[in-house]
Amino acid sequence: MRQALVFGGSGQIGLPLLDRLREAGWHAWAVSRDAQPALPGVTWLRGDLMRVDGAPDVVDAIFSCGPLDHFARWYAATPLRCPRVVAFGSTSVEVKQASGDAAERDLAARLQAGEDGLRATAGLRGAAATVLRPTLVYGAGRDRTLSRIARLARRCHGFVLPRGANGLRQPVHVDDLAGAALAACDAAASHGRVYALPGGEALPYREMIARVLAVLQPPPRLLEVPPSLFAAALWSARALGRGGALAAAAARLCNDQVFDAAPARRDFGYAPRPFAPTARMFEAPAAR
Repeated sequence: MRQALVFGGSGQIGLPLLDRLREAGWHAWAVSRDAQPALPGVTWLRGDLMRVDGAPDVVDAIFSCGPLDHFARWYAATPLRCPRVVAFGSTSVEVKQASGDAAERDLAARLQAGEDGLRATAGLRGAAATVLRPTLVYGAGRDRTLSRIARLARRCHGFVLPRGANGLRQPVHVDDLAGAALAACDAAASHGRVYALPGGEALPYREMIARVLAVLQPPPRLLEVPPSLFAAALWSARALGRGGALAAAAARLCNDQVFDAAPARRDFGYAPRPFAPTARMFEAPAAR
């Protein structure tokens, strides 16, 4: 039986990954800060990327579903022996490197440093590392974009966008990401490579939000306002010290953020689903 160490095992990608590992006959050592309910084929370890107690000395693969920069530091310091590493990063490494918000630029820099550090350490150890960069993650009610928008729209009975918010987006379901991680693990062609993992459909930002609102009950209204009015509201928020990242995100609403799935499809059969959300995908998860 193959053994895997999974960081972020209780997270939005980690949980479906554990399910897939179990179905494939792996035993998983899963790391979580908090106590978790028992799962067949899973040994829960209490810890984080600063310290993990009780981890095995040798595993067949390490999967990181948490912050890439922290994982890269842990990996550089650990004596654990493992020939295969699959770690999630983010397409934010490209999207936010020239952001007008300093915190977003710092995030992009940390992601890039994490990727570089991980691959360098793996090379020194003779291990094979693969980095996966998802686009807009959804499906478990724990993402920081579409689920937050759904909750805000429910609370306010509507959601406001500037007219012309038609930049293309590719939302990707958590289960497709979990499947990609497991498939990449066994694909020799993915060794040492970085892949974008977009969703199966590129659609205008406005249409993406409209689909989210349409599945909520009752459906909140989508309100479109002149760009100048929307910009004035963001300027006010920024003046109060609350809108830096929000203003940077708003500036990208008309820009396409489209990534090529062809390399992942070629090397490990990546086949993400189109964006067909349900209300349940944006609800906070029930305890397992």
